[in-house]
Amino acid sequence: MAGFGEPGVTEVDAAGMTVGVVAARWHGELTDHMLDRAVAAAKACGAETVVARVAGSVELPVVAQALARCCDVVVALGVVIRGETAHFDFVCRSVTDGLTRIALDTGKPVAHGVLTVNTIGQARDRAGFDGSAEDKGWAATVAALDAALTIRALG
Repeated sequence: MAGFGEPGVTEVDAAGMTVGVVAARWHGELTDHMLDRAVAAAKACGAETVVARVAGSVELPVVAQALARCCDVVVALGVVIRGETAHFDFVCRSVTDGLTRIALDTGKPVAHGVLTVNTIGQARDRAGFDGSAEDKGWAATVAALDAALTIRALG
């Protein structure tokens, strides 16, 4: 966590927009809370939500792609914690590359709300719990909506 540089956008006027949120079930205590925060952010911005769940983070891109067909923005939420093998690196690369490709191919914002951390404590500190330093479910949702509004303004 860098701890600095956050733009400070907490809500935008996204009335009439639909946010597709896909969340992994792996590390459910964390992802369930992040999902709740993403849905709350969409509601605070005046947007509707469509929610989908998948087993793990590797499955996020394919469902995000499906959501991009019917939603204005997509938010992908998951938690990947480094272990003792290279699996962490492969999962993180696969998810990041997949979500980026969907955004570029569809021209719709796809927020990368996947926590890629070394410890469960680092994940908890980013998941938006009371006392957490960050709230990635909320922040990813608002960032995606903000990007959609910018694209819309560009015509």
